[in-house]
Amino acid sequence: MCLDKQVERYLAARADANGVELSGLVNELLRKDIELIEAGR
Repeated sequence: MCLDKQVERYLAARADANGVELSGLVNELLRKDIELIEAGR
């Protein structure tokens, strides 16, 4: 998956601030998005 550079920089900074890997943060965000999508069905 390719992220927009601005998005990647933002998420990398958030991951670093939270002491987690970038991929872990992205997966967590996507899981939450999936839950919202499924709840709206």
